[in-house]
Amino acid sequence: MADDTSIFVGAGDTDQHLLLKYGNRHGLIAGATGTGKTVTLQTLAEGFAAYGVPVFMADVKGDLSGVSQAGGTNPRAVERARQLEIDGYKGRAFPTIFWDLFGEKGHPVRTTVSEIGPVLMARLLQLNATQEGVLNIVFKVADEQGLLLLDFKDLQAMLQWTAENAGTLTTRYGNVSKQSIGTIQRALLTLEQQGGERFFGEPALDLKDMIGVDASGVGTLNVLAADRLMESPKLYSTFLLWLLSELFQVMPEVGDVDKPKFVFFFDEAHLLFDDAPKALLDKIEQVVRLIRSKGVGIYFISQNPLDIPESVLGQLSNRVQHALRAFTPRDQKAVKAAADTFRPNKKFSASEAIVELGVGEALVSFLDAKGVPTPVERCFVAPPRGRIGPVTDAERAVVVSASPLAGKYEQEIDRDSAYEVLMGRATGGQLPPEEPPATPSTRQRRRGQYDAPPPIQPPPAPSGPWGRAPEPPPVDDRPKSEPRLREARPVPPPSSPMPRTPASRSDTITTTIVKSAARTATNIAVREASKAIFGSGRNSGILGQIFRGALGGLVK
Repeated sequence: MADDTSIFVGAGDTDQHLLLKYGNRHGLIAGATGTGKTVTLQTLAEGFAAYGVPVFMADVKGDLSGVSQAGGTNPRAVERARQLEIDGYKGRAFPTIFWDLFGEKGHPVRTTVSEIGPVLMARLLQLNATQEGVLNIVFKVADEQGLLLLDFKDLQAMLQWTAENAGTLTTRYGNVSKQSIGTIQRALLTLEQQGGERFFGEPALDLKDMIGVDASGVGTLNVLAADRLMESPKLYSTFLLWLLSELFQVMPEVGDVDKPKFVFFFDEAHLLFDDAPKALLDKIEQVVRLIRSKGVGIYFISQNPLDIPESVLGQLSNRVQHALRAFTPRDQKAVKAAADTFRPNKKFSASEAIVELGVGEALVSFLDAKGVPTPVERCFVAPPRGRIGPVTDAERAVVVSASPLAGKYEQEIDRDSAYEVLMGRATGGQLPPEEPPATPSTRQRRRGQYDAPPPIQPPPAPSGPWGRAPEPPPVDDRPKSEPRLREARPVPPPSSPMPRTPASRSDTITTTIVKSAARTATNIAVREASKAIFGSGRNSGILGQIFRGALGGLVK
C-alpha cells in the first residue's frame, strides 16, 4: 500500500512499498551473483536518504560509489523507469562520505584496542578459548593499572610484559601460559602484515560524523571502500560487528519512530557468521533483537539465505529475494528454504518463481500498515537515481576533498599510552625543557666606554695532588618516567650488604720508600732471629744446644 512516508521499491501486479515506520524492523536482500542485489541495495539506500535517514553501506565491489554522482543516463535504468511508469525520472547525486580502513579511498577509519575489546579481538586473531582467556587477563591488568591500549604496539608491549611477569599474574588471575602469549603475538604479526594495524589508533571514529544530513535535509550516505578489505575477511566482519556494537551502545532508546535514525547495510553477510563461536553468535542475535528500539535498521545482503542463522533470520521482516540457481542439492534446499520464509501467495508458487526470476526482478514481502508481512509478490525493482557503477579516482577525490570531515581523521595521533609507559618513554604530552638563554649576568660583556662592570669570575676549582679535580657530571633534574605497573618493579632483597669502604688516596713517593725500607729491615731481623734459635746447616741453634744437653744428662 502506497504511503507518503514509504519507499517505492518496485512494481508487478501491484506497487511495492517499504513503510518508513517499519524500516528499523531489519531486512534481507538475497540472490545469486549477477541477479541485481547491488542495484536493489542502492535503490533502498537512496530511498532512506531522500527521507533524511543516514545510511551506512559496505562497498565490496566498488559499484556503490556511484551514488555520489547523478545517474539517470543508464539505458537499462531509463527503460525500467519507463516500464514502471515513473514520471519525471531523472538522475540525482546524493551527499556521500567515503570511508576506508586503509585511508586510500576515503577518510581513515580507526578505533582503539580497548574499544574493540577482548572478545572481538580474539575473533579477529582467530584464537581458541585458552588464548582468549589469556587475552582477557591482559585487558584486565591494563584496565586495573590505568594503561591505555590504543594501538598495535600498546597491545604488543602489554603482552610482552605479561609474559615476563607470568608467574606473578598466575597466582592472581589464573594460568598465564607463555606459549599462549607467543601464539597471540604471532597472530598480531600476521594481522599487521595484512595492514590491520591501521585500524587501531587515534583519532578514533566518532559515530556522530556518520549520522547526519546535508543542508537540504537529505541523509548522508556513508560508503565504506571494502574491495581491498575483503582480502582480510576476519577484519572486515570484525569491523562491521564492532560498528553495530558501538551503535547499540551510543544510540539512545527511542522505541517506535516514524522513520529510522540510521540504516546499516551489511554486504557479504555470511562472513559475519562463518566460524563464529556460540558466544559471538549470541551477541549478534542480541544486537539484532535490541537495536531496533534504538531506531537502527540492519539489512543483510547475502547470496544464500541459509548463510544466516535461523535465530537472526527470524528477525528480518522486510525481504527481497532475487533469483537462485538450483544446480546442486544444497541450492535446491536453499530455494525451498527461501520460499518457505515468505507468506504464500495463491497466484503462484514461490519456489518455482525463484528459479525463473530475471535480472532486476525479485520476490518481495514487506510489513503492511498493521505490521503484518504481506503475501509474497513478484515485481521489477525500481531503478536508482544515482549512477549505477563505480566513480573514477578523480571524482572520488573531489568528493573526499569537499567532505565536511576533510582533515579530521587524516592525521594520526600517537599519545602516551601503554607502550610509552612500559618502555619508560612517557613525557606527559610535554616537550623536554629547552636550555634557558644566556643572561647578562653570565654573558661576557665589554668594559670601558660601555660603562659595564667586569664579569664576575667564578672561584677557582679545588685542586688535588694530581692536579685539578674532575668536574661533577651534570645533574638531570627532569622528572623520570617510571613504569606504573606495580608488579613490574623489582622487589628489594631482605638485607643489603654493607657498603665497601672506599680506598684511601695513594701515598706519596717518599712515604712509599720509607715503608719499603722498614719492611726490608724487619724481614732481615726476623730471619737472623730464626737462625739463632733454630740453627742453620751444621750450626745448632739455641734450641739444638738445649736439646743435646738434656740428652747428655740422661745418659750420665
